[in-house]
Amino acid sequence: MTARREPTSRRDRPAKPALSRQWIVAAALGIMREEGLEKVTMRRLAQELDTGPASLYVYVANTAALHAAVLDALLGDVDLAGDDEGGDWREQLRAVLRSYTLVLFAYPQLARSALVARPSGENYLRLVERVLVLLSRGGAGREQAAWGVDTLLQNATATAAEQATRESDPAATDEWNATVHTLGAASEATHPAISAHMPALVAGSPEERFRWGFDVLVNGILATPAPAVAE
Repeated sequence: MTARREPTSRRDRPAKPALSRQWIVAAALGIMREEGLEKVTMRRLAQELDTGPASLYVYVANTAALHAAVLDALLGDVDLAGDDEGGDWREQLRAVLRSYTLVLFAYPQLARSALVARPSGENYLRLVERVLVLLSRGGAGREQAAWGVDTLLQNATATAAEQATRESDPAATDEWNATVHTLGAASEATHPAISAHMPALVAGSPEERFRWGFDVLVNGILATPAPAVAE
């Protein structure tokens, strides 16, 4: 006969660590890496932390805010290309945006979420600060740099989301090949502009297109006056 197991008193169990925003975000990161961003919900997180969902709302307002906090935590991996005043500001800025893109590229679902999620933590502030400093060093005025940082980060985020989605989709290569075929087969009589711009429409590596797009945006930021912002 199997011996009856005595219940363990709650007083004898190890005490759970006190909840904190840092602990919550760390647990959310773990869930995302193991199960994907779609599983990072308040209910799943509460289960992971052995608590009730209501207790999490003291630290995180909702799932969207949770995803934004996860994004900010990952932004700590962005290489800010040093804080020195020397060196080529344009190459340093390119390196920062490339690093930011690669961080998002590693997490396709988060890259797509980042198009609408707005981080507001310390890592995001460090990233914005660095981009503003580099744009200003390149000669951008206050308004140009202020509006330019948003344009650069939006473009980098969209690039990461698009590339990450393609990499994670088994059908992406076939879809791209179909697009190339469709553009290449466009009739000069009905689509003269497409015909005239082939094969340039589909030429170039992702890296070449990234560098060209970066230069287009930075040159445009420096050359285009932004409306003065009232104090």
